[in-house]
Amino acid sequence: MKETQARRPARKLLVVAVSGIAWSAASMNAAQAQEAPAAQEQNNAVPEVVVTAQRTLSTVSRTPIAMSVLKGEQLLELGADNPASLGARLPNVHVDQAFSGLRVTIRGISNNDTTDKGDPSAAFMQDGVYIARPAGQAANFLDVDRIEVLRGPQGTLYGRNTTAGLVNVISNAPSGRLEGRVAVEAGTYGNRKLEGVINVPVNDALALRAAVSTRKQDPFLRNGQGTGLKPGMDRDDRDARLSARLAIGRDASLLVRYDHSKAANNNDRFVPDTNFYTGAAAGAPAWRDTTTDERLTMGFRPVNIAPVQGMQDRRSHGLLADLSWNLGPATLYYLGSHRELDQQMVNNYYYRISPALALGVINTYIGANTQDSHELRLASKGNGPLSAQGGLYYFAEESDTSYAFQGLRPVGLPPYYSFPLVTEARSKAVFGQLTWRIDEGLRLSAGARRTLDHKWRVGSTDFQQGPAFNPATDRRLLNAADLSTSRTTWRLGAEFDLAPSTLAYLNLATGYKAGAFNDGCVAGTSALGIPCPAAAAVAPEYLYYQPEELRAWEAGLKSRLLGGRLTVNAAAFHYDYTNLQLTGNAIVAGAPRLLTRNAGVARSRGIELDGDLRVGSGGSLNYGLTLLDARYVTYMPTPTVSWGGRKLDRAPSHVFSLGYQQRMPFAGGQLGGGVFARASGAYELSIPTQQLTYRVPSHTITDLTLSWAPGGSNWSVLARVRNLENKVRPSLVDSFGMTTPSAPRTADLRLDLRF
Repeated sequence: MKETQARRPARKLLVVAVSGIAWSAASMNAAQAQEAPAAQEQNNAVPEVVVTAQRTLSTVSRTPIAMSVLKGEQLLELGADNPASLGARLPNVHVDQAFSGLRVTIRGISNNDTTDKGDPSAAFMQDGVYIARPAGQAANFLDVDRIEVLRGPQGTLYGRNTTAGLVNVISNAPSGRLEGRVAVEAGTYGNRKLEGVINVPVNDALALRAAVSTRKQDPFLRNGQGTGLKPGMDRDDRDARLSARLAIGRDASLLVRYDHSKAANNNDRFVPDTNFYTGAAAGAPAWRDTTTDERLTMGFRPVNIAPVQGMQDRRSHGLLADLSWNLGPATLYYLGSHRELDQQMVNNYYYRISPALALGVINTYIGANTQDSHELRLASKGNGPLSAQGGLYYFAEESDTSYAFQGLRPVGLPPYYSFPLVTEARSKAVFGQLTWRIDEGLRLSAGARRTLDHKWRVGSTDFQQGPAFNPATDRRLLNAADLSTSRTTWRLGAEFDLAPSTLAYLNLATGYKAGAFNDGCVAGTSALGIPCPAAAAVAPEYLYYQPEELRAWEAGLKSRLLGGRLTVNAAAFHYDYTNLQLTGNAIVAGAPRLLTRNAGVARSRGIELDGDLRVGSGGSLNYGLTLLDARYVTYMPTPTVSWGGRKLDRAPSHVFSLGYQQRMPFAGGQLGGGVFARASGAYELSIPTQQLTYRVPSHTITDLTLSWAPGGSNWSVLARVRNLENKVRPSLVDSFGMTTPSAPRTADLRLDLRF
């Protein structure tokens, strides 16, 4: 009863805010309706952006969901060439790059299990294809048309693991125009980059497009250990993509893409939490006031083991086929993909296992991952009162991995502690969505998806005296689990045209993320010739954790005012999560394990406001404001401790952003400049298994750009500065104190040549 009463003021605030914005927008549109169309066309209007967020073509202003779009030209100007560089530009979104892969947080909802058994709460997609492993999501952007970021559950049309939302990176497709581009970059920290794109129309039916990129960058981190080893947060990347579009007669089109990426760098991306906090060992982390250079220095000298050179060799490639076939009253779509990810790593971990003792631990990892996905979808077309789409989906993944740890002998473990594992997953779904146009200004929609997930694992936890398992001297415990879960998720929506250029919408949706398992086995089972006796077994409630589920409502408004020169996007949302999946390291039976538990009930609610305003001739101002209240409602990290009322991670109560760009004629060419600033309230990074909370203070981050393009030429030059303040913060903190810093200030110069 207390919880219900506590929610009422916030809900009233959301309703009042959205209603007020809607009334103002409708009033302004009514006044603008009297303007002559010719006068409106002369205005410097914000361009409409066409998206496929609902699996059909529409503009952002007519898409009834909360979303952000970054065009390829914007990414080039910002210098955002990888997913981790996007977060500051997106409302209520954090995108962080850890040594184990990408972590996406939307509206306070995230996931920390980046292993083969874990799934994210926000999906990452490349050209509509779900990429399961966070390590496979870290490839650089290459020849991107746009990035669509959808906030809120997208389970009906996109499926698995989209309870928080999704990020969809959409590449440029081959076109009928002969064109190309070459660009070079150079900047601080030894940054150097070369990229090229060429598009060739072979004939009326076939067009080809190729894109390549190579980039190197010296480490952001500094080695203060006195070892002479190369520190981490460097880059050595190569990416390539070849695309072909083939017209099959007049009614069908086939797009085929092959991509390949390689990263060879030092994956030691972390420093001790003591670089940012005092008091962590005593259970009360407090922000430490020090310099950026000190925060980026790895000065920990382990007493138990000598560090080695960290490294990463990550290779991924994929083949995609995208077919569309016009059947007259409907269009048939097929999207299929095969992807492979191979990775080898050596990392030097910082492991604080007690307030007075931190160990150096060497981790080696070898992993091979393959995934296949197929989707067959049928969508009606036409201008009738009813439109529908539906289809079938299949996903299969196999991971063969081996983790090994050295340096844990002070806690009673042998010289080598390893996990050879094979994990497989299958997901099947049937889905459909129907939209009913009641009249010109009102549309209702309903959709549902039935998903069946099956995941299983077989492997072992090995206690070894040497790098290879020896049955005569070593001990092996079984890791084996098998879990099937299924759910029906649904969505109901209503759209209202309050005025010719103002759309209001209301959505009610559910979301689901499959359950999985921890390390261990159930008594009496056996696999790989390894039994699971009662003495080594774990209880089923420890081994398995349940699906994460969500019920969410969202009300929004999208309007184009002042003849299209001003855009206003507003959304209010309320989420109720049950069985939120939280992951952290814990000591189990005297050994460190990655442990995922269900967190009971959580709630996320807030308001988002963003848009653009065209100022004078060549000026553009963009703005954003988010208010967020994301908390645990009921959660017991230990049997005697309640975290009810505590904030979720990466959930600042408010964030404000403001940017301005100006382009003007100058000296026979075009001069452009821009500034973007983001001010974030404080937020938390928590370790429930250790009952630790790291508070990241409020902060600002500012980016600058300056460009020049001579008149009548095919080249341009661009200068960029990111993080003008040169302040760094912890992006991630793990259970043992390993902290991943954000990037320091960087500056670079880019030269583009187009033909």
